[in-house]
Amino acid sequence: MADTMDGHDPEKLAEWREHQKTQFLMTHYDATVAELADARALAASEPAMADLAKDEIATLEESLQSQYKEMERIIEASKEEDAKPYGVVLEVRAGAGGDEASLFAAELANMYLKYGERNGWKSAVNHTSTTEAGGYKEASFEILGSTVYEKLQFETGVHRVQRVPATEKQGRIHTSTASVAILPMRRKPAIEINPGDIEMEFSRSGGAGGQNVNKVETAVRLVHKPTGVDVRCESERSQLKNREKAMAMLTAKLESLHEEEEAKKHAAERKNQIGTGDRSEKIRTYNFPQNRITDHRIKQSWHTIEATLAGDLDAIVDALTAEATAIAE
Repeated sequence: MADTMDGHDPEKLAEWREHQKTQFLMTHYDATVAELADARALAASEPAMADLAKDEIATLEESLQSQYKEMERIIEASKEEDAKPYGVVLEVRAGAGGDEASLFAAELANMYLKYGERNGWKSAVNHTSTTEAGGYKEASFEILGSTVYEKLQFETGVHRVQRVPATEKQGRIHTSTASVAILPMRRKPAIEINPGDIEMEFSRSGGAGGQNVNKVETAVRLVHKPTGVDVRCESERSQLKNREKAMAMLTAKLESLHEEEEAKKHAAERKNQIGTGDRSEKIRTYNFPQNRITDHRIKQSWHTIEATLAGDLDAIVDALTAEATAIAE
């Protein structure tokens, strides 16, 4: 292997030889290092050639410096890309309010999925647990897109609905709740999970899907024993694919839990945060009789319940983003 240029980190170079995005450039770098060594050797052994070699040495040194900086830039950009969420796990769960809460949870899930369609994001159902009324006790979805987390990051928390349920005969307004969690998915997780801490269970999928669903145990449930956090995935036909997706979901949940705990520790220092990011925090009320949605964190209201639940979330997302930007500045 050729020697490195003075001042270039040999550990970085070793890493870049293995990295998919810099392997090819490293072959050029090593070739340039070899040329430089030859030019320096020629200048040292042949004084008459020293002046001729001087220009070549300067050119090669400049080329090496340029190549090194380019690979540094590529690796830095790659790290930023790995850290940036490529999608989210959306979890909705019915809270207080019985069937009405489950129906509201389903409406919220549908709202985010329709918003995703408007933005060209891809989505898939991971797992749903339904009630007899047709709502969700709990449900998990995967939404993929480069801007998903950026736009939905402030949706985690308790959403409250005030309306007259279809089953209410005396016209009384009921208050129900559902919780939402937006869990970012990253290519390179910030935490490491010990495989020995994971308990794995297999079962038959509960949804539609033909004979395969009914006869083969393709559904996967993972439990992280130290925390009790569990996930379930049954969207794929193969057990292996469900295991992979479940692992990505579990990682996202554990990362989010870790970030939530860190946020609580440093709550006083986190002045750039809208709310706590805790799924137990009441963040928004949907008041149907007054056609009003109120976000309690930024104390803003919109009279657009029907359009919002149909997936038109831009006004709310923009307002939250603007507030977060203003606080950060």
